Amino acid sequence: MKSENGGFLSRWRTGSENIFHGFVLLAICILAFALRLFAVVRFESIIHEFDPWFNYRTTRELVSQGAYEFFNWFDNKSWYPLGRWVGGTVYPGLMWTAGFMHYVANNILNIPLHIREACVFTAPVFAGFTSLTMYLLTCECWNSQAGLFAAFFMSMVPGYVSRSVAGSYDNEAIAIFAMVCTFYLWVKSVNTGSMMWACLCALSYGYMVAAWGGYIYLTNVIPLHTFFLLFCGRYSHRLYISYVTWYIVGTLLSMQIMFVSFAPVTSPEHAAAFGVFGILQLYVVYDYLTSLVKTEKARKTVFLTLASFVGLIFAALLMVALSGKVPGLTARFLSLIGSTKNIAIVKSVSEHQPTSWDTYFFDTNVLAFLALGGMLICFQFPSDANLFLVVFAITASYFSNIMIRLMLVVSPAFCCLGGIAVSEIVRTSFDVVCAPAQNIFGRNPKGAVPYHNKLLSFVVVAAMGLLGFMFSTHCVWVTSMAYSSPSVVLQARRGPNPIIFDDFREAYQWMYHNTEENDKVLSWWDYGYQMTGMGNKTVIVDNNTRNNTHIATVGLFMASTEEEAYPIARRLDVKYILVVFGGLIGYSSDDINKFLWMVRISGGVYPRVVESNYYTTRGYYGVDNNLSKTMKNCMMYKMCYYRFEDVSPGGHDRSRNAKIGHQGFKFKYFEEAYTTEHWMVRIYRVKDIDEVNRFTNDV
Repeated sequence: MKSENGGFLSRWRTGSENIFHGFVLLAICILAFALRLFAVVRFESIIHEFDPWFNYRTTRELVSQGAYEFFNWFDNKSWYPLGRWVGGTVYPGLMWTAGFMHYVANNILNIPLHIREACVFTAPVFAGFTSLTMYLLTCECWNSQAGLFAAFFMSMVPGYVSRSVAGSYDNEAIAIFAMVCTFYLWVKSVNTGSMMWACLCALSYGYMVAAWGGYIYLTNVIPLHTFFLLFCGRYSHRLYISYVTWYIVGTLLSMQIMFVSFAPVTSPEHAAAFGVFGILQLYVVYDYLTSLVKTEKARKTVFLTLASFVGLIFAALLMVALSGKVPGLTARFLSLIGSTKNIAIVKSVSEHQPTSWDTYFFDTNVLAFLALGGMLICFQFPSDANLFLVVFAITASYFSNIMIRLMLVVSPAFCCLGGIAVSEIVRTSFDVVCAPAQNIFGRNPKGAVPYHNKLLSFVVVAAMGLLGFMFSTHCVWVTSMAYSSPSVVLQARRGPNPIIFDDFREAYQWMYHNTEENDKVLSWWDYGYQMTGMGNKTVIVDNNTRNNTHIATVGLFMASTEEEAYPIARRLDVKYILVVFGGLIGYSSDDINKFLWMVRISGGVYPRVVESNYYTTRGYYGVDNNLSKTMKNCMMYKMCYYRFEDVSPGGHDRSRNAKIGHQGFKFKYFEEAYTTEHWMVRIYRVKDIDEVNRFTNDV
């Protein structure tokens, strides 16, 4: 039920009011765009994080070489010596989008825009588009004033800002827009029963598939909504037309993406969509056959026949699954549904960790509470459209609780429901404020309300205004302090003045200018994309994490002694090793703190690597005087703390607040090549066999 009747804010019918709506929406889109420009203002036009560097590199290849060469591009600078076929292992929607923006700017608008600038500004531009589509979605599910509130929330909510600031050139930059747009078109098609809207929904879904692997969520939440409506007795021909059209057209479109290929008809992650499609067909057949018969016995016969048919199909599918013909669920999908299986390579990523309760308030602020109110209102006036919001919010909340990264998905749901809650509170309060007051001396007009009710309603309206102001203040603060600084350029504060740590770019530039183009660099996978993008170096592993054994080999190198690590480096043709160390400045996301994950991943492939051997003699993980012999002699410990006593009095590690357990390291097979200004990045060169022999003879 849409609350369009009555109310001070709900009478948006005249042309001037529609113009006002347009101006408000334009202001919201500009606000969303401006908020995302903080990173550009503070750090110029720089690509953020890790994955965006690969995306920028591939987009540059697409623009310079063309689509055909891009899809056939084999990248020999990644995963050496395996390499990577880029065209068939990426979701190309992001590259298409930035390339199209670059083409329009340079060839149609005659604006000389570098491809890097197009990549930097993609996320802010689509942040404005997302706010607009959020308005349309909420309008379709409730009404226009709720849409304005939802668009305002979407323009600022930190959970979405975290992946849409300028320079955050990752798949999510356009994927959230594609997701909200798909949901709007889905609800529109269900409300109208129009095949045109369903086809547009499928087209938007195809764009989502091209943009992000998170399309699996859409593939399951739309069938879930359809099944929920069917289960609640809300089946209609509108629902049938919408779902069948979306499923057929959307599946065909999704299969055009090379990375997806035949997964929609072979992967178990897509089984729910096919299952609901089949259930709809059986329901329609049952409904049609029962309409032809007149006796209850005949209806039971029809039901039993169809039930037996479904049972046979289910038994056949079960036998096929048990025989191993059906591929299993992926590691990430298992983690997403809460699997307790310990998949080290997935769990090692910080954004795959479970979400703490304070993160919900940090990333959504008051929307975490307002969404509950919006959900209750939707249940009070249920419709096919607003029940979709309920399904959306519940499922997204569950997944976001398992994986902190998916706060990005739950934020739009909270914005929708929060917009509905605030709009209804404000509408009801304004109805009371604007109603005639009771006259204690005479007859009361119709609809008159007591003065204290008017005062209370005025207080509620003022409280909503204060809540909006506090929400805006919180969002701007979070954006400025947490989501504007790129990981490649770090910032700290000492008093009123910020301190910039540019060690990553310093190290990559040293590599670019002081090493041979074909030199291979070994590091943990976190830094692979950046080294290839900025240092133009061939890397052993990178952020694609596509080969667990190869990553485990790098972990084995880090966990081994110098004598054991040297043959590994020679076998991989490695010339340089890079480690990130934060002990001098207190940078906590360094390789020493990640080292246990390296040990766990390598231990899953190489049994000789045992995690407990790297604990201290007292049973905890540390670098102090109690460290074990295995930890003291491993390459990670030696490369991080080599010459550390020269710059830190007493060898005090600020990141771990401990005095290191050993000093005065010597290297036989490796030598220090470069250390950045703040000791954040340390690069070592692998000696060739002649140098090792000379060193041995000299000793």
